[in-house]
Amino acid sequence: MRVDFYVLAEASAAARLKVACRIAEKAYLASQSVLVWHSDRGELETMDQLLWTFADTSFVPHEWLGAGGPLGAEAPVLLATTPAGAPMDVLINLDHSAEPPPFLARIARVAEIIDGEPSRRDAGRARFKAYRQRGLSPDTHTLQAC
Repeated sequence: MRVDFYVLAEASAAARLKVACRIAEKAYLASQSVLVWHSDRGELETMDQLLWTFADTSFVPHEWLGAGGPLGAEAPVLLATTPAGAPMDVLINLDHSAEPPPFLARIARVAEIIDGEPSRRDAGRARFKAYRQRGLSPDTHTLQAC
């Protein structure tokens, strides 16, 4: 499994979600399945809206999985507050937990997006350490303002 941390200097949820949209779009264009995971339904609803509007020339087909939408979702990009049952190519983890998601065995690549907000930064550091303890070698990418 590949794990990438995208680190933003600014403490902006909007910037973090915009990076998530770009990663989802890139994976979609590469014909990869994507799960956008977060325990905060409100922030996922913002992500849902951003996927329609973050770029004038983009179209990222997506839908809700589980309680927020169809259980047999067919779109290449799924938004979820509950784990997906099927294997996925890319997991975009937006959750603020200090632990990686519990369903990583079904994921080929994890994208962690960390902004400069102190509590989210601390949780990201804890997840980075947890991935290392699992024998993985996360890559870190420092991003400038979006």
